Amino acid sequence: MFIRSERLFLRPGWPEEWAELHAAINDERVIRNLARAPWPYTADDAKAFLALPAERMLPRFVITLPTSDGAKLIGAAGLTLDEGEVNLGYWIARPHWGQGYATEAARALLSQARALGHTRIAAHHFVDNPCSGRVLRKVGFARTGERRIRYSAGRQGVGVAESYAITLDAPNNCDGAVEAMRAA
Repeated sequence: MFIRSERLFLRPGWPEEWAELHAAINDERVIRNLARAPWPYTADDAKAFLALPAERMLPRFVITLPTSDGAKLIGAAGLTLDEGEVNLGYWIARPHWGQGYATEAARALLSQARALGHTRIAAHHFVDNPCSGRVLRKVGFARTGERRIRYSAGRQGVGVAESYAITLDAPNNCDGAVEAMRAA
């Protein structure tokens, strides 16, 4: 599964790009905003992430920025299952913060989630990372009013996280629309 947005290309990660992934994420300011990535983040962690089996309904992508010199890995995004809910997660390497890449990648992933038939997606951000909350609101998420204590491997402890959710429209049912027109 591949996704092309206006400036980005989201694709599965390949085992041989572990060093590029490691270089992009190996920053404590990035890791501390994530729930599952440990700090320090090692080469073995990058290799293990890229070796995870693909799940059709919960796709994971590396985010690349195509340039005239090739595509540079600048982050990752994906869907996970957490406490029975489908969750959106993402990170962008710090040199690429503030350029709209997280918003663009999240929008692209939500479009894919809708195509897969997901109707509700949850997301969370640690309250000391308000930029992630702005990204979520830009792509249509709304605060649920719930704050959770969430463990963060990068923080090696817990933090308070704001909860968000979005309800997605069902994918278009072209066959159903044609049948409804015929019946009218």
